[in-house]
Amino acid sequence: MIHVDYSTIIPAPIASVWSIVADFNGLPNWHPAATESYIEDGKHNGEVGCIRNFALSDGSGRVRETLLAISQIDHSLTYDMLDAPLPFIDYVAIMSFQAITDRDETFARWVADFKAGDGRDDHWQAFVRDEVFAGGFKALEKAIRS
Repeated sequence: MIHVDYSTIIPAPIASVWSIVADFNGLPNWHPAATESYIEDGKHNGEVGCIRNFALSDGSGRVRETLLAISQIDHSLTYDMLDAPLPFIDYVAIMSFQAITDRDETFARWVADFKAGDGRDDHWQAFVRDEVFAGGFKALEKAIRS
């Protein structure tokens, strides 16, 4: 099992950060890897059990992810990956955010556990950490500033 745990400080209040991230279908609004997205089966965006279906910006295909849990109080969401053009098996991730009250900033953490179907564990661990998580949080910070 591959475990990825990435955290950073986002120089923005938690309300600003959470308002963007809590929009489950809004991933293309801030993450550079995602373009057009929709919620399947007529479920509501943000409803536990809804499935977001988004295109990857590199043109390699689409990703389908289920919202497993969301907490407006704890500022966290959990999702799994159903389908993707990646060799990931049993992918489950948690994004969580905490206010840093003395600076009005946000501690952001993104954690995932999964297996690599092609056996390239080190490669995929680095990819998820650097491209998906670190790159995503950098883009989130930029989206908040704009």
